[in-house]
Amino acid sequence: MNEMKLEADFYFNPDVVLTAKLLIGKVLFSKKDGELTAGVITETEAYRGIEDRASHAYSGRKTVRTEVMYRSGGTAYVYLCYGIHSLFNVVSNLEGIPHAVLIRAIEPFMGEDIMLKRRDALQIHKNLFNGPGKVCEAMGIHHSQSGISLFGNELWIEDKGITYPNEQIKVTPRIGVEYAGKDALLPYRFVVR
Repeated sequence: MNEMKLEADFYFNPDVVLTAKLLIGKVLFSKKDGELTAGVITETEAYRGIEDRASHAYSGRKTVRTEVMYRSGGTAYVYLCYGIHSLFNVVSNLEGIPHAVLIRAIEPFMGEDIMLKRRDALQIHKNLFNGPGKVCEAMGIHHSQSGISLFGNELWIEDKGITYPNEQIKVTPRIGVEYAGKDALLPYRFVVR
């Protein structure tokens, strides 16, 4: 199973916007309490660190929570939003450069029954896994996992050869970052139509 895991070179890409685009179609895996779930990544958002007003690391901000963003690419940055939802981000670039990609939506790939149970749903519908909080709930990802390596056996991403034609990938500004001024308008969100 490990031979398909994304390698360090993928995460060390200096262009976080390209990384966000390349993560579309990759498969996120989570193993929790012995249960394996996986989802095809269908929506991402790039956050360009120190120079990006929408980033938690804007202007070099470093807190107990955000220090994870400064680690080397291939680290999970999972933070608590509104004190309720865990949101999963992929740290990219080299150590010291706090780039991250928020995983906003998935489609089930494996362990659909477990994901339905975690989302308290009986069947798949279009709004079940479209939102970063919903992704974490379905995948059993918790903010306590922030800082873990994506090269381990708890959380990882694989390339299963799933691709979408460019015309099927919509590029838009990010969601919910109005506070970021002109940076809120940057075309850093990728979503499969």
